[in-house]
Amino acid sequence: MCQGCGWELGSDLMVAYHNERWCKPEHDDRELFALLVLEGMQAGLSWQTVINKEAAFREAFHGFDPVRVAAFGEDDVARLMGDARIIRSERKIRAAVSNARAFLEVQRTFGSFDAYLWAFVDGCPVDHRLTTLADMPAKDELSERVSKDLKRRGFSFVGPVIVYSYLQAAGLINDHLLTCSYR
Repeated sequence: MCQGCGWELGSDLMVAYHNERWCKPEHDDRELFALLVLEGMQAGLSWQTVINKEAAFREAFHGFDPVRVAAFGEDDVARLMGDARIIRSERKIRAAVSNARAFLEVQRTFGSFDAYLWAFVDGCPVDHRLTTLADMPAKDELSERVSKDLKRRGFSFVGPVIVYSYLQAAGLINDHLLTCSYR
């Protein structure tokens, strides 16, 4: 029987996220953008809340196409604020739009967001080889460096704690417990 990390228990969506996506290296720019938006939406909330609304977010944000999101205007912000299926925080919605613009600038500068992001770890995920959930940090030196650079490039809702979760979600950090079958 497969064993997980323990934090994912409680819903089929959380189990699927843990087993199939969390800490798995992601290199698709659109998915990297999606994860950035979703992690920003999580600020102050549980991941369970976000994962339950992920499908609605994908629809409302046009499949997380950064070109389309970067073009959002006031009508789009109003549309999203009226969409009860998603987290309706105006600050977070506006951050997603401005982050899409910054994301596109990073793509222009580095050729892809993937190339930019994975350069922070020289293309190799950091494996913390955790034995208990209590060993998992909320942030580390890497998330602080990435957060600082993202902010310098105009991103928001990218503090070191959010970025740490983002780096886990994108697979740059592997925090599956050593006993987890999904390492």
